Amino acid sequence: MSKDNTPKPFVPLAIAVLTVSDTRDESTDTSGQLLFERLTAAGHQLHEKRIVIDDIYQIRAALSQWIADAAVQAVLVTGGTGFSGRDSTPEAVSVLLDKQVEGFGEVFRHFSLAEIGTSTLQSRALAGFANGTVIFCMPGSTNACRTAWDKIIGEQLDNRHRPCNFVPHLKKTLCDTTRD
Repeated sequence: MSKDNTPKPFVPLAIAVLTVSDTRDESTDTSGQLLFERLTAAGHQLHEKRIVIDDIYQIRAALSQWIADAAVQAVLVTGGTGFSGRDSTPEAVSVLLDKQVEGFGEVFRHFSLAEIGTSTLQSRALAGFANGTVIFCMPGSTNACRTAWDKIIGEQLDNRHRPCNFVPHLKKTLCDTTRD
């Protein structure tokens, strides 16, 4: 609600989706597809969807481009958060962040515990801000992406969610005049 108790209008965000995988392509990227479906169903706009191999520098290159782009307000990264030798998303992303959202990984693992038990310990999910862009990194599992979006990310990218959300902390676009 706004100060005069009228409902606030929804603010659609421009969101990029990055799938980190050595094996997936557009036809097998069910996690990236789920995130695309969730964000568009919520009323947001897909800026770009991309797949890169699990390589620190390719991950950083894609993210750096979106972080520098004035039009991109959020990035959803799926994959590369485990402990295998090739999993490098946290190492690639953490150095790019201005501020970390420590609670994202904690809350994600809390919800995930009910679904996969102690295997949730093998998720190094993380989130943070870089240049007014929020970045959420989650496991490559489609179920993990569903949990992250449905229980955390969807609300935090909705400017109407109370008591607070991430939208006021994101870079504004020229057409964005409805935020507090």
